Amino acid sequence: MLFDSLPRPNAYVAPGVGHVPGWVGIGKQKALVEETREIARAYAHTPMAMVQPRLKSGGQMSVFQLHLGRYWHYPSYRYVDNMEGTRVPPVPDSLRELAPVALRQAAQVAPELEPWVDNFVPEMALVNYYPPGSAMGMHVDDSEESPAPVISLSIGDEALFRIGHTENRTKPWDDVTLCSGDLVVFGGPKRFAYHGVVRVNDGTLPEGCGLQEGRINITIRQVSASAVG
Repeated sequence: MLFDSLPRPNAYVAPGVGHVPGWVGIGKQKALVEETREIARAYAHTPMAMVQPRLKSGGQMSVFQLHLGRYWHYPSYRYVDNMEGTRVPPVPDSLRELAPVALRQAAQVAPELEPWVDNFVPEMALVNYYPPGSAMGMHVDDSEESPAPVISLSIGDEALFRIGHTENRTKPWDDVTLCSGDLVVFGGPKRFAYHGVVRVNDGTLPEGCGLQEGRINITIRQVSASAVG
């Protein structure tokens, strides 16, 4: 990795944004990649297949997405539980168990996250695969009823993550280099901030993470305003 020789302490990026470098060990990274890959293979020829979504605007994302727990249907702009009779694959236990631990760790860095530590329900996980040369534009995750924080794990190539403010896509921004195994959680005053992945640094992934190229980002979310675990 480009930054493996530099100290990378936990960082309070902004109010409600905590960055914990190297939170997921290499063995766990590989296990998560293999588990989500098997789910993607199992649903490859169904309406729940991992694909590059076509947006409501007519454009197509450069990122591939796999939905777990709930499915975001871009044409109707809403969450659904099934598509054409195929139910959304469930959030695996590995991610359900990981979520509260991750949130508790991030809350030690960004105290604005603390109110959700004992109440967060991991209803949905979105697996984004960034192939070489891909990126994700600045956007707001405002489709969930719940204002609960978004838990984000990175595996594979380094990426430049950018988070701004809630008004529009313009500056000021905070930029964070995310390496394989890093944890970022954003919530509180930044829950509905514009954010995106400016670029992925190809060929920077660590050996043994489970990927040969590219990057996987797993975000875990609570969708319902009053979810029951």
